[in-house]
Amino acid sequence: MLTDTHTHLYADAFDQDRQEVIARAVAAGVHRFFVPAIDSETTQAMYALEKAFPDHVSLMMGLHPTSVKDNFEEELAHVAQQLEARSFCAIGEIGIDLYWDKSTLALQQEAFRRQIQWAKAYDLPIVIHCREAFDEIFAILACESGSNLRGIFHCFTGTKQQAKKAIDLNMMLGIGGVVTFKNGQIDQFLKDIPLAHIVLETDSPYLAPVPHRGQRNESSYLAIVAQRVAEIYGLTVSEVAETTTKNAIKIFDR
Repeated sequence: MLTDTHTHLYADAFDQDRQEVIARAVAAGVHRFFVPAIDSETTQAMYALEKAFPDHVSLMMGLHPTSVKDNFEEELAHVAQQLEARSFCAIGEIGIDLYWDKSTLALQQEAFRRQIQWAKAYDLPIVIHCREAFDEIFAILACESGSNLRGIFHCFTGTKQQAKKAIDLNMMLGIGGVVTFKNGQIDQFLKDIPLAHIVLETDSPYLAPVPHRGQRNESSYLAIVAQRVAEIYGLTVSEVAETTTKNAIKIFDR
């Protein structure tokens, strides 16, 4: 059984065939979907997804860094309200993104730091979005480190050294479609990272693996990611599926 630790199944891209997309994923061996939040505008769509597929879907709550704007205090208040109202599997996706907007760095840092503190208070893992911001994220993680701070570097695209640093900070690496890209680079060192620190993801509808690169991604394509990871480690797909699912269970406690 494969586990997709990061998929936006509530996205508009699936409005016309969501049922079929999930059926294809289950047929491909993907039975569990961990779904990250973006901001208050996606909350109801997430809840509707969970209601429709309660046996397969687990929800996170958080404020995505690209949604950190001048109204971020209102958005964080929304996150806090949801965390008080019900249970979630993680706080995510949270982090820092300096690809789209560097001007909000200070706001992103504050939002990231505060949500990490909530994760520790609720004893939940964090799921990190990091784009062109490894140094900034590592600095905050180092300051906020604690015995129960744990999580996933979603869509990990860093170097071998950054991978080891993330693991030292009690984070797992989320490996998705990028591992199939010719210029993805992580395939060059991934075999040096113990599989015990790896989870699989699609980030669908984004970052589809080869041979679907550039098209809409979906959770059934996790089988392609698993195949490539198996080739890198010299293992069977079943072995990769078993270990990475156990890793997901360890992180999310479900």
